[in-house]
Amino acid sequence: MLGIELGGDDYVVKPFSPREVVARSMAILRRASARPPAVEAIGAIRHGRLSLDTESWSAHWGAAEVSLTVTEFTILRTLLAMPSRIFSRDQIIDRFRGPGFALTDRTVDSHIRNLRRKFADVGGFDIIETRPGIGYRLGGCSGTAPPA
Repeated sequence: MLGIELGGDDYVVKPFSPREVVARSMAILRRASARPPAVEAIGAIRHGRLSLDTESWSAHWGAAEVSLTVTEFTILRTLLAMPSRIFSRDQIIDRFRGPGFALTDRTVDSHIRNLRRKFADVGGFDIIETRPGIGYRLGGCSGTAPPA
């Protein structure tokens, strides 16, 4: 009780479960950390040949509609909201799942790979750029094919 009176946020009495300590710590971190700003753009967002309609949750490359999952759409919307910014995998996870969500980096890679494949099928070869060791950012979205 003295610990809380001196400014502590919580305490655990002995005997305690390590799982409980971790759960309480994560709850405090969730409350204390600032949630990344949500992408507030409403309507159509465009960059080159790419356009997203956030009201109808639809994506287009030129005139061709591209069917995306909710996660793929959210990742693309995040990249499109700040096209010059490079996002790490952790930042991308935080944007669509919230801070502290347990998800592997390879899951993000898988979604990026799916996005690239779907857009390549309609001519969008430069949709997302990889910055080795850093993360991902939106590509030029001009439709140019990668060098052979």
